Amino acid sequence: MEMQQITNPAAMTQKETPPSKRRKWLKKLYSQRHIQIMALLGIAWMIIFNYVPMYGIIIAFKDYDIIRTISEAPWVGLEHFKEFLSDENFVYIMKNTLGISLLKLLTFPLPIIFALFLNEVRSLRFKKAIQTISYLPHFLSWVVLGGILATWLSDVGIINEILMALNLIDQPISYLAEPKYFWTIVITSDVWKELGWSAIIYLAAITSISPEMYEAARIDGAGRFQQMWYVTLPAIKATISILFILAVSGVLNSNFDQILVLRNALNDSASNVIDYYVYYTGISSGRYSYSAAIGLFKSVIAITLLLIANQVSKKLNDTSLF
Repeated sequence: MEMQQITNPAAMTQKETPPSKRRKWLKKLYSQRHIQIMALLGIAWMIIFNYVPMYGIIIAFKDYDIIRTISEAPWVGLEHFKEFLSDENFVYIMKNTLGISLLKLLTFPLPIIFALFLNEVRSLRFKKAIQTISYLPHFLSWVVLGGILATWLSDVGIINEILMALNLIDQPISYLAEPKYFWTIVITSDVWKELGWSAIIYLAAITSISPEMYEAARIDGAGRFQQMWYVTLPAIKATISILFILAVSGVLNSNFDQILVLRNALNDSASNVIDYYVYYTGISSGRYSYSAAIGLFKSVIAITLLLIANQVSKKLNDTSLF
């Protein structure tokens, strides 16, 4: 049987070329020129202040001092990293850093719980009052809050007066002079300052939940706690996962401002963390290459933790940063 080739005359003709994608893209870019200029300014700022200074990282591998330029400084390789790992202060610096950071990580659920309960408040006036009170400490610097805490925790401070009035202690305690109290003070003051502010993003995520989901849950007989557990928490799971990944990546960050304000020579054994040690060796002692190596060491650990947390989150609940 002879096979016949069927041809489509229309297919043989050349199709008309669509409008140039490049022209359409340029036209759209021009229509958004004001927004694009604002974005370009932000990108330029980030490149100048965040990426260009990264050239200075190479001093971690050099023996740099202020007399010579970075290019003139001799290469020493990994000597500064080896020195830090063999430093007699390494063990207790890492212990303090990890101890404070992991305890702060354990407080991660507190803003979620606060947002859940604040969302259940029906009185709008009372809700706004609670929000204002909880947000206010965030807008005060650690210099101000550090002065307040130093006054409250002094021998004649309000904390000692209350505890002595309740017969819980017999004599005043200098809390900031005792290393055993330092971690508790740091964690408690951090929660006090950031609890309300950290809850904002969770409250924003909760407001995006459809009211129909709550109505369906109420019809099924779910109470308020059941609605929080079975409706609210699953709906904001992605937000929680992203913020937890970022919190894990910053586990070596001990909030330098807070530590610098609250620490002193008497609580040094509990307050000497990586961030302060970098400041002390770099600024006070002038060992710029050594402090840069310590900072780079911390950054590498942070990136590693970020990648691990991101991968674990992707496997467990299919949510990740990238």
